[in-house]
Amino acid sequence: MVFRAKAPLRVSFCGGGTDVSPYPEEKGGCVLSSTIDHYAWASVIPRDAREIVITSLDFGVTRTYPLGSLAFDGELDLAKGVLNHFRELRGELPSGVEVLTHSDAPPGSGLGSSSTMVATLVGGLAAWLRVPLTHYEIAEMTFKIERCDVRLSGGRQDQYAAAFGGFNYIEFFADHAIVNPLRIPRDSVNELEYHLLLVFTGGTRTSARIVDTQMERYRSGVASAVSGLDELKRLTIELKNLLLQNRLDDFGRMLHEAWETKKLLADAITNATIDRLYAEARKLGALGGKILGAGGGGHLLLYCPIERKPAIAEGMERLGGRIVRFAFEGRGLQTWRVR
Repeated sequence: MVFRAKAPLRVSFCGGGTDVSPYPEEKGGCVLSSTIDHYAWASVIPRDAREIVITSLDFGVTRTYPLGSLAFDGELDLAKGVLNHFRELRGELPSGVEVLTHSDAPPGSGLGSSSTMVATLVGGLAAWLRVPLTHYEIAEMTFKIERCDVRLSGGRQDQYAAAFGGFNYIEFFADHAIVNPLRIPRDSVNELEYHLLLVFTGGTRTSARIVDTQMERYRSGVASAVSGLDELKRLTIELKNLLLQNRLDDFGRMLHEAWETKKLLADAITNATIDRLYAEARKLGALGGKILGAGGGGHLLLYCPIERKPAIAEGMERLGGRIVRFAFEGRGLQTWRVR
């Protein structure tokens, strides 16, 4: 029996940073996001041999380990973290196992691929070991593995997006999160999708360093970082309301305001390539947009008037960007079995 799982990647419209400690503990954070039809995939294959085999199809790496606790050494640590967590949960794994992972987007793409991969592995291991988990438990387990066990810096929005799927307004507090699914009419979803352009900037980045910098600035009381996070929280609520009211052009314009605010958090959030692409998009008619994820590279999301969208896409490609086709995905983590 093979146990498979997939979970959707996400685009975050606003609020990233307010989900990173200590901001949610002190002030409460919130994020507005939606999942898209790009996925992280995992296969869990029980084996008779008393060993663990982990394969990352993205990196072309396969490693074999003795059955037992796996040491973190900078290679395949997220997969090791998931296996260690379930080993501790169960006392021991019932047999050897082979794990294969693959993502439709590379790490550092700004689409939440690392957290989504962990959520996918959690789903696959839980299916194999028959561990019943709610969406909230999957998200929290994923967060604990990433942030506490493997000790990767970052927030907690991606874990919830992957587990729940769809359009969500997610609130973060000291000891819990609340996922508010948004009931957006299909016509509005289609119209928003038609207006948006997703552009790969040509480079990925390590989000942990950017997150560490912006939160250190917040903890140190740097005025631009503190006021920037507060303003992002306010704008997230405004963007949620505009989306629910189907005021999509106003939504697009406010994305620009949110992007200008996000850049106050840390210098590394943007760079010359991102600035050049975004300035050209605005020159060609884009109402607004933002870099996805922590910044510094990955994907640029643009809101375009329909009549200007082809020209904006052409301009992005002329400057080295790559247009990425996508559609919104309403489902979260899914698991199934193959005999």
